[in-house]
Amino acid sequence: MQCYSFIKTMMILFNFLIFLCGVALLAVGIWVSVDGPSFLKIFGPLSSSAMQFVNVGYFLIAAGAVLFALGFAEHYLTLLAVQTIKKDYGSQKDFTQVWNSTMEGLKCCGFNNYTDFEESPYFTDNKVFPPYCCFDDVNGTEPCTKKRAEDKPVQGCFKQLLSDIRTNAITVGGVAAGIGGLELAAMIVSMYLYCNLK
Repeated sequence: MQCYSFIKTMMILFNFLIFLCGVALLAVGIWVSVDGPSFLKIFGPLSSSAMQFVNVGYFLIAAGAVLFALGFAEHYLTLLAVQTIKKDYGSQKDFTQVWNSTMEGLKCCGFNNYTDFEESPYFTDNKVFPPYCCFDDVNGTEPCTKKRAEDKPVQGCFKQLLSDIRTNAITVGGVAAGIGGLELAAMIVSMYLYCNLK
């Protein structure tokens, strides 16, 4: 029990850090996009090299917004998605196809799990869950009943997607840090050459 509370505390802390990073990126992106010259004044003589940051303002806004949403809006996103599944899965063809493709690609079931489909038009009409909720038997002949779905440990798509994003975020962050380091090194070399060639 103590281990569970520690893990939960660490997840809350991790989400809070993602939220703070998102806010920081969003703030810098808006500042750079709205008032680039004041941002450049901070860098003084290096302002011509720092001009590159002004060009990525919109990217910073987008990245900040995504991180902000991931760190802050998980609960609200869950409420919205589950209600939409209960209302539209099985009655709207495009929505159903998107969810089927998502569940097949991520090997997951629903937003949280199979219970998201319990009041959906698909479940109401067929009295079974989508076959992805009993994933080892997607092409099988046996329907995915409540009993079979309970017995299958198929994870919800949101948890699977968050896991994939967090895993890849480290890689993307590492690549971005490497590129930033290379740009910084190039700026230092160019300033050194500029000062010594006069």
